[in-house]
Amino acid sequence: MGGHRLSLSEWLVLCLLAEEPTYGLVIAGLLDRNGSLGTIWSVPKARVYVAVRRLELLGLIRTAGEQRSSQGPVRSLLEATPAGRSAANVWLRTPVEHPRDVRSELMVKLALLDRTGSDSRGLVQAQLALLLPVAAALNDELRAATGFERTIVLWRHQAMTVTMRFLEGLAAGHSLLSAS
Repeated sequence: MGGHRLSLSEWLVLCLLAEEPTYGLVIAGLLDRNGSLGTIWSVPKARVYVAVRRLELLGLIRTAGEQRSSQGPVRSLLEATPAGRSAANVWLRTPVEHPRDVRSELMVKLALLDRTGSDSRGLVQAQLALLLPVAAALNDELRAATGFERTIVLWRHQAMTVTMRFLEGLAAGHSLLSAS
């Protein structure tokens, strides 16, 4: 990808196209606030089409065909390129870097893996391993903090505790992730 970073919205569009060729309007529906993925991370329709243009420029997706209609513009069937499918696969299996991204990015990755019937246990284990040192450091910070700094560290510590409990529950199979 030549060092280009993708936004979460662009990753979503790419991953959906890596699943199967489809139309921008279908993706926009999935990412709408009421769509199956939009309940986790919604993307306005206009932003979906901006993402499509950028992903095309980066060579990660391409037009696979067109459908003419008497009720509107020509619809372009979009698909991920081999480079796009490879990038999507790597991204889906990479843990998030910051605990605050668990609610958005990690949840989206888990949902996308579930859509394709892929095993997410490796991602969950990698996420736990990445966050364990962060959780330990927060424990140390909490012991040393005073004044209002302690309030902030306590907030972060409690959020991390809940996040770790959630991930440990997933790793132990307390969801559909291991129900195969």
